[in-house]
Amino acid sequence: MALSTAGTEPGTTTTTSARRRRTGRWIDQWDPEDSEFWESEGRPIARRNLIISIVVEHLGFTVWMLWSIVAVNLNNAGFSLTNSQLLWLVAMPSLVGAALRLPYTFAVGLFGGRNWTIVSGLLLLIPSVGLAWAVANPQIPFWMLLAIASTAGFGGGNFASSMTNISYFYPDREKGWALGLNAAGGNIGVAVVQAPFVVTAVITAGGGLVLWRAGLMWVPLILIAAFLAWKMMDNLGTAEADFATSAAAAKRKHTWVMSFLYIGTFGSFMGYAAAFPMLIKMEFPDVNPASYAFLGALVGSLARPFGGKWADRVGGARVTALSFVVMGGGVGFAVLALRAESFVFFLASFLLLFVATGVSNGSTYRMIPSIFRVTAGEGDEAQLRSKREAAAAIGIISALGAFGGFFVPRIYSMAADRAGTIEPAMLIYIGVYAVMLAVTWFFYLRPGAEMTKARV
Repeated sequence: MALSTAGTEPGTTTTTSARRRRTGRWIDQWDPEDSEFWESEGRPIARRNLIISIVVEHLGFTVWMLWSIVAVNLNNAGFSLTNSQLLWLVAMPSLVGAALRLPYTFAVGLFGGRNWTIVSGLLLLIPSVGLAWAVANPQIPFWMLLAIASTAGFGGGNFASSMTNISYFYPDREKGWALGLNAAGGNIGVAVVQAPFVVTAVITAGGGLVLWRAGLMWVPLILIAAFLAWKMMDNLGTAEADFATSAAAAKRKHTWVMSFLYIGTFGSFMGYAAAFPMLIKMEFPDVNPASYAFLGALVGSLARPFGGKWADRVGGARVTALSFVVMGGGVGFAVLALRAESFVFFLASFLLLFVATGVSNGSTYRMIPSIFRVTAGEGDEAQLRSKREAAAAIGIISALGAFGGFFVPRIYSMAADRAGTIEPAMLIYIGVYAVMLAVTWFFYLRPGAEMTKARV
């Protein structure tokens, strides 16, 4: 989606001030492209909103991936679930989170960034409390357990609204860094929830397994984050939901091409992160998933900003294409590790794969505005329209790309059910990455192509 903002074009010298409405912490006039306003008043306000946004988004990702670490412990807590059912539990939050991303993006313009951050933060109480109740009642039917796990998808929608909101606080020259911090701060929540010294430590504190703590431990943090958003964040009155621009972006060919590629980059990251603890448990029963699973999400999150920086230097398409090659290689090495029954080799292969997903997340995000700038045509009005459509396209692409987080665990599950091993699924992924590499080359790296000349 896109938000329309009123303000001066870069290079103007008109000084503005952050005028507020009387209630609700609304700022009616906001122009970060005005250098004097930005340095004197805008930057501190934007930084404050960014910090709180990172906190809430981080909790969103944490709750979104909570079932990935809970699922591996359910059968030790009185449940009797198959591996297929457990993989359903880690896949459904990704499906719901992906579906919520687009409406969450529009919510910023409809209700205000601060207001929606408070609401979206408080919505995280539903999956947290629901999980605590569900795991304490092993007799509940599987469909009810699956429905409760699905509510963790509320955390997946937070990313879209958070990125949209922050993008309008910062000038173009600093937007990349701000959005990179915002995204990385959220993504690393996946590693935090899987780290052995967080959820696993809490549910095993004092001996035994007390699984309901995995949900309730986040309740006070969610309440504190919502309070901080209420106390310290701002709504921008100049940001409005622009459905027409979103519709225009949806008609662009490259919106759908990049959505397909983002399924392979961000979708792979979320899918592998969600399934990794279960994969370790299934293929290497003697290994404790909690000791190692978090490393994948950690290296993938940390690699994301570097992918964006590298893309700035050599072009996002080149970095994305190379990432698909490395991702295919990582999956191939993992297959060899399974055949060799080597956990160390398996872990190293997946860490390589996670790094490549992180790098490509950053590079694909960098490609989107570049692509729309190339196709915009001449003139200031055309370039302004391209910026708005690029922002709208990012909302669509991020929503569709997140569906990969659902497909990856489900393909693993189907392969394990039918073949007794996840190897067929991994061979499918190698083929998918080969197709995505070909698509990247055809549209953005093919000799003589318009996008190749522009080094998008």
